[in-house]
Amino acid sequence: MRVLDAVCPLLIVLGQVANHAASAATPADAAPTSSASLTRQVEAIDRDLFDAFNGCELKKLESFFSPALEFYHDLNGVTWTRERFIGDVQKNVCGKFRRELVPGTLEVFPLGTWGAMYSGTHRFCQAGATRCEGIGRFMHILENRDGAWRITRIVSYDHRAAP
Repeated sequence: MRVLDAVCPLLIVLGQVANHAASAATPADAAPTSSASLTRQVEAIDRDLFDAFNGCELKKLESFFSPALEFYHDLNGVTWTRERFIGDVQKNVCGKFRRELVPGTLEVFPLGTWGAMYSGTHRFCQAGATRCEGIGRFMHILENRDGAWRITRIVSYDHRAAP
């Protein structure tokens, strides 16, 4: 079996995730056919997710995550639910800093037909700052349940001062 044959069903389903936000929408007949297409779609998901994160659009942000979200953070420990995660974003992020993906660092990996994983490097910039002071790495696990894609796990690690 060719790798592309095994990945195509996942790519079709991942197209549904990209339709989650209007800016990531694609026509229903435009099923992804390559790993490059899958990567573009996950980039759109990540962009929409962090537009909501940076804009403190909490209801929209909530829609990207499973209620049973697990968030592992190398400095702050574990957050066990979406509700707690959203509360922490409201308390600790809104109006204080923004997240930026470091261009060229996003990597996307299918997880069979169950889901997908993506990882990369991101910077954290204090509100009003022209230079981003912090940097770290992340990994998100996406699950497809009944046609709906949600992030079930986040691992945010290797936080340090930006070079």
